[in-house]
Amino acid sequence: MRISELSTQAGVPVATIKYYLREKLLPEGERTSPTQASYGVAHVQRLGVIRALVDAGVGIAGVRKVVGVLEEPPANPYDLLGAANAAVTPVVAADIDLSAATALLERMGGDAEKCFPDQVAAVAHALAALDRAGFTVPERVMDAYLVHLSAIAEAELAATPDRSIEDAVRYVVLGTALVEPLILALRRVGEQVAASRRFGPSGG
Repeated sequence: MRISELSTQAGVPVATIKYYLREKLLPEGERTSPTQASYGVAHVQRLGVIRALVDAGVGIAGVRKVVGVLEEPPANPYDLLGAANAAVTPVVAADIDLSAATALLERMGGDAEKCFPDQVAAVAHALAALDRAGFTVPERVMDAYLVHLSAIAEAELAATPDRSIEDAVRYVVLGTALVEPLILALRRVGEQVAASRRFGPSGG
């Protein structure tokens, strides 16, 4: 298909597609003449990934990391998971104290030495932000976080596609970028449901 047809099928303006081509986020099409190129289903799929990430707030630098993982995926599933997650994980200060984060990982049954450093640092950064605000998560609440987030992680890993590396990367990356806002929204709705049960009118 020509670039105008690609634009229509993918729902992305031609100017934006040309920008992605210049930034090497989208592979070049097959040249049919000096000024024309042909595009296929793979381009439509790649545009879908790019637009989903951009719509989720991932910057071009993050998108470039994701594309790098798609084009040169690690062979090991563990490394693949780490690379895909790292592509959409904000970089935080490397010199942050990791002791509190490490303690939480151990409570989850994990080992900080076997986790990717950026992920452990992200937990430490979040804990430091809570500390600066003078907010402490109650122990029973933290226990609930750790238990249920571990269960979510196990379910997500079990559902990771094994048909192809690209499907697996797409699932992990989009699952991180797009599902995390859903989880947060469901948490807030869950609190409203719980509050209505505990404090709301009887409805009778």
